[in-house]
Amino acid sequence: MSFAIRSPSFTHNATMPAEYTCEGKNISPPLIWSAPPAGTKSLVLIVDDPDAPDPAAPKMTWVHWVLYNLPPSAGSLSAGVTDVELPHGTLVGINDRKNLGYNGPCPPVGTHRYFHKLYAVDIVLPDMRAPTKVDVLARIEGHVLAYSEVIGLYKLTQAPPQR
Repeated sequence: MSFAIRSPSFTHNATMPAEYTCEGKNISPPLIWSAPPAGTKSLVLIVDDPDAPDPAAPKMTWVHWVLYNLPPSAGSLSAGVTDVELPHGTLVGINDRKNLGYNGPCPPVGTHRYFHKLYAVDIVLPDMRAPTKVDVLARIEGHVLAYSEVIGLYKLTQAPPQR
């Protein structure tokens, strides 16, 4: 079986349940992956939205979650996993809300795609103290053994909440 990530809560390219968005509990969805390839020392998970702010005219990729140094043996993350519940050794990066941890979908306009990207890498990264997605991707360049993604879709059913 090849390296693959999926969610038991939504299928690839299908709508994510509201529970994982700003209209629900704003908790991370459950994720499961198959065994990474031999030589994998750690995993990197990045969740982002390339359709921000408007899928008809995207201007940026909005980062929702950055995790690195996930142990290769972890195999899954439960729904709503908190930073302290992450597998031992996992470190957390900063999202585009300038917070550590997960920040769920809250698209201002239209249906957005949320890429849950999992990288198997042949290194364990040092503690980078709240790195961004760009920081982590730069550090794993040339070290990616395998990659998989699952995409969830979401469109608000009401006006976006005031922040």
